[in-house]
Amino acid sequence: QVQLVESGGGLVQPGGSLRLSCAVSSGFTLDYYAIGWFRQAPGKEREWVSCISSSGDITYYADFVKGRFTISRDNAKNTVYLQMNSLKPEDEAVYFCATDPVRYRPCERSAGSYEYWGQGTQVTVSS
Repeated sequence: QVQLVESGGGLVQPGGSLRLSCAVSSGFTLDYYAIGWFRQAPGKEREWVSCISSSGDITYYADFVKGRFTISRDNAKNTVYLQMNSLKPEDEAVYFCATDPVRYRPCERSAGSYEYWGQGTQVTVSS
């Protein structure tokens, strides 16, 4: 069973930064799979935030985070990161990472395309 564990969430003031990590269980060859980040605020649908290809050379961002968030991966550490800068109150949500189950498939934006999910990490943006 593949396990994903997000970390790095917390309370930050508007304009601040956080770096989220998504650690994937050993034994799962992360190199083959694209990874996505999603978020869900209370009372709202889960929404796609960003994704990164298996090799890490292709990244996509939702318009509302473009220029502020950066996704990256370290396949040797089986970890994917989401650097979040210039955080806004509307970024407050639980952030989830997920793996695409299809090898080498390009980044997908639909949550239904991902198979394994972490438990999420809370990001709170407040002064």
